[in-house]
Amino acid sequence: MTTARRIYSYDSTLRDGEQQEGISLSLEDKLRIVKRLDDFGIDYIEGGFPASNPKDKAFFDALKIMDLRHSTIAAFGSTCKKNVAAADDPGIQSLIESGTRVVTLVGKTWDAQVTFALRTELQENLRMIADSVACCKAAGREVVFDAEHFFDGYKANSDYAMACLLAAHEAGVDAIDLCDTNGGSLPFEVGSIVSAVVAAFPDTSIGIHCHNDAGCAVANSLAAVNAGASRVQGTINGIGERVGNADLLTIIADLELKMGCFCVGPEKLKGMSSLSHYVAELCNLSVAPSHPYTGKSAFAHKGGLHASAIARFPGAYNHADPESVGNGSRMVVSELAGKASLLSKAAALGFDLDDASVDVQGILDDIKERESRGYTYEVADGSLALLLRRHLGVYRPFFTLESFRVIVDDREDTGALAKDASSEATIKIHVGDRRFVATGEGTGPVGALDNALRMAIRESFPEVEAMELLDYKVRLPDESQGTGAVTRVTITTGDAEGTWGTVGVSENVIEASWNALVESIEYGLLRALRS
Repeated sequence: MTTARRIYSYDSTLRDGEQQEGISLSLEDKLRIVKRLDDFGIDYIEGGFPASNPKDKAFFDALKIMDLRHSTIAAFGSTCKKNVAAADDPGIQSLIESGTRVVTLVGKTWDAQVTFALRTELQENLRMIADSVACCKAAGREVVFDAEHFFDGYKANSDYAMACLLAAHEAGVDAIDLCDTNGGSLPFEVGSIVSAVVAAFPDTSIGIHCHNDAGCAVANSLAAVNAGASRVQGTINGIGERVGNADLLTIIADLELKMGCFCVGPEKLKGMSSLSHYVAELCNLSVAPSHPYTGKSAFAHKGGLHASAIARFPGAYNHADPESVGNGSRMVVSELAGKASLLSKAAALGFDLDDASVDVQGILDDIKERESRGYTYEVADGSLALLLRRHLGVYRPFFTLESFRVIVDDREDTGALAKDASSEATIKIHVGDRRFVATGEGTGPVGALDNALRMAIRESFPEVEAMELLDYKVRLPDESQGTGAVTRVTITTGDAEGTWGTVGVSENVIEASWNALVESIEYGLLRALRS
């Protein structure tokens, strides 16, 4: 039996990916992504620069007590500053103090960058690389050297680019990842250059980090593996600055399904589509329908010849089995794949639909119809669990709404720079045969609604005190409709036992928020009263 070639995955979504315009992840978002990447089987997760801002510092502190089953966290930073010893460089020390087992150091390997960007001597740059690697190795860290602008540097001055790698190698580096930082290289160039590096450093793990400016990031990554690289860097869905990074999920699927390599294994690979959409939702993005492997149209076939051919021979128009990546074909195959996915998800939420004598296809059709109206359940396990309870006939509301009213008051006319607005919400609800009226205040209307609802039900359900609203996101699933568009609100709530997500949809953002808020409290109460 032939053993599949092992290729190690390195995810930089939380550092390189977050540099995409319009993406800003909260601390809770980052921790949730780490958990999902770990569950999927990613080998290395780059957490960013520990000392860059308070949020990243808090992130690394939280990681110290996070129980990861597979992934290793890497702290990322630059080599030491010019004319400063690595042992005296605050940036190097912050990487070591972060407590991660792996430190990734990025350093210049293009002579022009050294001269014009760093404004230092070529020899000093070599010293900076070697000193930084040696310092981190002396602290007991596994060290990865990100060779920045390596392909441009190699094409301009191959001797100097290779000298930079040699400096890291002689200082004891564990792995060297070659970066196509400008994203302009082509697969034949990458293959040739990686072959030369692998031959020069046969005892060092060589990796690849590509950007997609020329549309070749995935192809370049595969070319590097074909040339001997054993590590691939990328981001989920290829997010990143400019036109993005290499899509790590597409690379993993290609390596496993096309090139016979092992990254996460066939069972984990089935969770790829779910992971793709999960991260997209947290980033307030949508996965393009045509996205390879994970897009909703990736295995869609439009009638006629394709439909009849797919029914008889699925491989006729599918380059891979949709189920292998957790997706489905929209014709014939999708109903079976969809049911399997729903049964698995329901089981994870504590529902055995096989034993419940429930119309699984009816539930699936309901979910699809709701998604067509703007709902998403990728990050809304709480809402999905409540929906399943409705279909099973076991849903019982903890309270019912009579009415709510929200007032936003801005007392000082300072225009667009105003920061003194406040909100007040009044809620009338019924718990059993009792009626409660409560008024809550908050900086924003959702906070005011949350406070009023908790005040109204606290006497009946003191468990609500342990729940905390952690995150709130608003999206327009169809942005072409402007202010008349349907609004989707997702809320993340947590207690001492964990977190859960809920979703609300309406043309009115306050109503959508209320719906998501109510389900967050209801699901939280279900969790609390079950335990």
